[in-house]
Amino acid sequence: MTSARGPRLEFAVGAFLLLALASLLVLAMASTNGQFGFVRGGTYELSARFSNLGQLRPNAPVKIGGVTIGRVSKIDLDPVRFDSIVTLAVQERFNEIPADTSAAILTGGLLGESYVGLSPGGDLEALQPGEEIAFTSPAVDLIQMVGKYMFSGGGADAGAAPSTDDPYDTASPDASPRDEGVLP
Repeated sequence: MTSARGPRLEFAVGAFLLLALASLLVLAMASTNGQFGFVRGGTYELSARFSNLGQLRPNAPVKIGGVTIGRVSKIDLDPVRFDSIVTLAVQERFNEIPADTSAAILTGGLLGESYVGLSPGGDLEALQPGEEIAFTSPAVDLIQMVGKYMFSGGGADAGAAPSTDDPYDTASPDASPRDEGVLP
């Protein structure tokens, strides 16, 4: 009786393992958008300099208007100017990107992944392979921005003089305890 259940059990375990391996393959394909590191055919390289990369990583998307047109292939540091040099691998079918295009490091959502967003200009000449994008905007550091807001008094201008229109303002130079009703 146990010999009849043995082959069925082995078949079920084997089918489960094949299903698990197939699901891991699907997960790997989904997380890399179908592009593994060795698939680079049909791309050309552009570069851009940034003062702050934020959380940008290699293999991050390069987008125009929300459409992915390439990937970040390499990130280096210029030893002379101490700028970050980002190399972009752009698909060859997008070879008419105007020469006055600007690049910015953006974030998808509040805590999403960082990517390079390109904003095409109106120049009739196109960027050639190997050229550098001249106009760039660094990543915005949200923690630093929130810190500046919190310690600057809630966004109010720190250098502004206090208003004397408030009759209950005790910081006013001509306010006295008698004005507040503390003393008779």
